Amino acid sequence: MPEKQDAGTLFGVPYNFERPSVGRLLSAYWQPGKGMLVEKPFGIGYTLNLASWRSWIVLLVAAALLWQERGGTQESVDEEEEPVEVIVDD
Repeated sequence: MPEKQDAGTLFGVPYNFERPSVGRLLSAYWQPGKGMLVEKPFGIGYTLNLASWRSWIVLLVAAALLWQERGGTQESVDEEEEPVEVIVDD
């Protein structure tokens, strides 16, 4: 039976299931001179290269959208609305 590979590509998407080390994790997320996306140090696909300024813009936009979705600034209504009477005719 052949040995299964711990790292490689499948349909052009990289994968790596080797045991991660701290050094490999740090060097994978900080690669000056590389593009915005780099191969993940563990798992399938790509991740953001934190040495690229474009990655920081993506993170800021994602954080702003998440903050806005969760409520961000709550607009409170100071005036209380009066109850509405509903009449139903048969």
